Amino acid sequence: MRGTDEASGSLFSYVDLDERVPGGHPLRKVRQIVNDALSSLDAEFAVLYTDFGRPSIAPERLIRASLLQILFSIRSERQLMAQMNYNLLFRWFVGLGIDDAVWVPTVFTKNRDRLLTTDMSRKVMAAILAHPEVKPLLSDEHFSVDGTLVKAWASMKSFQPKVSPPPDHDDDQGDPPPPSTQETPADTDQPPQQTETQPMPDTARQPRNAEVNFRGEKRSNTTHASVTDPDARLYKKASGAAATLCFMGHTLMENRNGLVVQADLTHADGRGERKAALEMINRHSPGSTRHLTLGADKGYDSADFVADLRRMVVTPHVAQKVRHSAIDGRTTQHSGYALSQRCRKKIEEPFGWAKIVGGMAQTVHRGLDRVRAQFTMTMAACNLARLPKLLAA
Repeated sequence: MRGTDEASGSLFSYVDLDERVPGGHPLRKVRQIVNDALSSLDAEFAVLYTDFGRPSIAPERLIRASLLQILFSIRSERQLMAQMNYNLLFRWFVGLGIDDAVWVPTVFTKNRDRLLTTDMSRKVMAAILAHPEVKPLLSDEHFSVDGTLVKAWASMKSFQPKVSPPPDHDDDQGDPPPPSTQETPADTDQPPQQTETQPMPDTARQPRNAEVNFRGEKRSNTTHASVTDPDARLYKKASGAAATLCFMGHTLMENRNGLVVQADLTHADGRGERKAALEMINRHSPGSTRHLTLGADKGYDSADFVADLRRMVVTPHVAQKVRHSAIDGRTTQHSGYALSQRCRKKIEEPFGWAKIVGGMAQTVHRGLDRVRAQFTMTMAACNLARLPKLLAA
């Protein structure tokens, strides 16, 4: 018998969102780990909020929604709210009921920016890695480090010359004299001079984004700065590549399963990678007496960097330069050096995931602190995307 195609609204609806999600869905394991990690941060959340006033969006829901936006490559908060309005999977993951109203995109953005700072993003990543099911997957001795460029949300046309402050006048010299004016005496028969008024330029006829030719113009970070994002720097990693306004993201990866254990973002310069590597090692293993190894590419083959690692009781498994290498034979003769060189190449996978899926090829945020917090949260989401398969294996 053929069924009827008639739509009739129900007066009552009993929908259990948990029953609608398949038992083998990868987000089930991700949600379990995220909920346990956020439960361990309850005391941290309590410090950030007061006991009076209107209740804001729960911090746990803000973080779950932000992770969803990264995992599913949602470009804006407005699209995220539209998805949560009709997507039952998103409602279930965030913790909204079937009848709960979604948030206004601007309200969600303001609450998220107030919560997800660099410090909070690092605490979320650390809580996920400290989960009882995730911690056995990590290596506590062998690590790799690398950096990548994150394009800033600023165009090259915003890279303008820096405006120098006006010189200060001495107090004894007094104020500068006013401009001289020509007056016509009243007893003369000559009429006053007529001044020709220049017509105002027609701004409506000018193009909105005029073409600019930068050929032959010398620009550098010392003389120019972006008016859109002053924290962005003009930089290039390869000699034949074009310089762009960007930041430099850094990650510290453990070599057992390739999970990111530390993330940072700095100004783009030639020494940022080595400085960030030392800071991430200190944050991850403060005062550690265990002998660690650190794999890296040729960009880290510097005498100062190798000496700093040896003072920290860290063996520098750094790729050697062709000439004038700071890595000697006492390091390269061990089999662990060749193993670290093979494992360190896996650090490019989180970078590729963050740029293709996580939207970090070009950030949509401005300011060093906001971009750093977003980069750290993206690396935490990259770990979450790999955990269901790793835990199943």
